[in-house]
Amino acid sequence: MNEMRINGIYRHFKGDYYLLCDVATHSETGEKYAVYRRLYGDCSLWVRPLDMFLGEVDRDKYPDVSQKYRFELQDIPSVAAHFGGK
Repeated sequence: MNEMRINGIYRHFKGDYYLLCDVATHSETGEKYAVYRRLYGDCSLWVRPLDMFLGEVDRDKYPDVSQKYRFELQDIPSVAAHFGGK
């Protein structure tokens, strides 16, 4: 199962990066939504069903993609560590 971490940075299978800001609940249906910010361009805020955010790439539509999930959590090391910081 794909990992979910609020304030985690995710890579979309097409290559761009996003920050998962929070999970919201639809007031009428109870459906959960990922609230995320793109980390490029205008850094706009987006929502999509959480199941879709955490779901696998559609292999029929994108057979050559190497990433398993639509959005995958990234382990990004601190740059400060290279300069003696923590």
